[in-house]
Amino acid sequence: MSERAVAQGRRDFLKTGAALGGAAAVGLGGAMPGTAAAAAATALPLPDYEQWDATEIALRIHRGDVKPSEVLEAAIARAEAYAAINAVTVPHFDMAREAARALDGAAQAEREARPVLSGVPFALKDLGIALKGTVTTNGCAFFKDAVADHDSTLVQRYQAAGLNIFAKLASPEFGQTGTTESRLFGATRNPWDLERSSGGSSGGASAAVAAGVLPVAHASDGGGSIRIPASHCGLFGLKPSRGLIPMGPKSLEGWLGLSAHNVISRSVRDTALLMQLSQGAEAGARTLPPTSDLLAALEQAPRGLKIGLFQTNLFGAGVHAECLEASSKAATLCAGLGHHVEPIDLSALPFLEMAGSMGVVTASGMLYTVREREKAIGREAREDEFEPIDWQSLQKAKSYTAEQILKARSVFDRGGRVLDELFARYDLILSPTTAALPPKLGALSLDQPFEAFARNAVQASAFTSMFNMTGLPAMSVPLHWSAEGLPIGVQFAAPYGGEARLIALAAQLEKAAPWADRRPPRLG
Repeated sequence: MSERAVAQGRRDFLKTGAALGGAAAVGLGGAMPGTAAAAAATALPLPDYEQWDATEIALRIHRGDVKPSEVLEAAIARAEAYAAINAVTVPHFDMAREAARALDGAAQAEREARPVLSGVPFALKDLGIALKGTVTTNGCAFFKDAVADHDSTLVQRYQAAGLNIFAKLASPEFGQTGTTESRLFGATRNPWDLERSSGGSSGGASAAVAAGVLPVAHASDGGGSIRIPASHCGLFGLKPSRGLIPMGPKSLEGWLGLSAHNVISRSVRDTALLMQLSQGAEAGARTLPPTSDLLAALEQAPRGLKIGLFQTNLFGAGVHAECLEASSKAATLCAGLGHHVEPIDLSALPFLEMAGSMGVVTASGMLYTVREREKAIGREAREDEFEPIDWQSLQKAKSYTAEQILKARSVFDRGGRVLDELFARYDLILSPTTAALPPKLGALSLDQPFEAFARNAVQASAFTSMFNMTGLPAMSVPLHWSAEGLPIGVQFAAPYGGEARLIALAAQLEKAAPWADRRPPRLG
């Protein structure tokens, strides 16, 4: 696929969205339920589609209640109607339509023999994952025509499960910030407030799921990039333990293990199902936590968990009162469910040293990716093809030494030891997901002076990044909304390989304080 074809595909998508979904897009921009714009949204195909999670869609397809092409068109129609959120970067609509039509005419016996998620619409994050024959831009102009020559291992598993991949969803350049804004594609907007960020770096996924385009979407997390957008958009997001979900085949660890793939979903059971189908080692992998029956965990309500409550921003930048209230309310809810919650101290964690080393690792990983692209196309990258902050990071990375990289991994491991010792006494750690409300667009952009960016960045990842650096699983659960109606997630972290414990608690919380019916008001 050429650069011209990618650009034309995006123009066609936006043009079609303006023509077919203009009324609904206006509704997204400001209309409330009951207005003409909200009524236009109800005219979209399969009116009940936005109430179904992926598990429900799969059941309906298997029973023959709906056809794969019908649910695909429902997803595409909403992507076009809600184009104002700017979640889709690379559409693969025709490819997906062809796949759906091939499934449409199946008899019942054939449908039942197919994979569990056969025909369910799905989208990939436009960062660090490959679908053969399609472009992954990484949110960067230098990669805007980078066509994959292979499928990522995770994509192979998604396709084996039957998912029909119809698009890629927005990410900031190289996932280097907690918002989803780029020079290449512009800003992705939060469906709860279009002037605010949907989070990052999986902000395209969170915006698409919150808007109802999809019930679940691929996401990845190198410092909070699943949990931050899940928190900002009122969704469920779980970063798995290092090594649980495959990263390959070309690189088996992202950013020395900081990064992990998974999904953002509305329902806990969708995340459990996608993880169940994608977990486990790939060829060459040497790091693998214990796998578990995550679907069984949905039905196993935990009892008497000992939970440590942590509410301190280790960057020293404070925590917004609403974020503190969210975590305190979650503690009260957990206590009401029979769990024991008490404050804990993490002063033994070498957090600031870890955070400094994280910058070395992420910049070095970005430099490696850029140099591989330079080799592939036979020319050097130019400054005008990058966001200013990322370009500065690339230049710094050229001076980093092997000793600094090894030191970074060593301090991460020291932090892991501190948390492992804590988990010998506690089953889970509860904290805010972020230290601030969803920020206004521009506050975390990579296209600004670094000093301004840094002041806001410490509010985004203060609670999330420690679990990337230590390789531990953590999830954001949508249990609180601010006085002005903004979603605020709370984070629970578990010992290495503790995904089943997280899923079990999340399912319990989902029943005790349901969130599925809480939708952005501007979407009706």
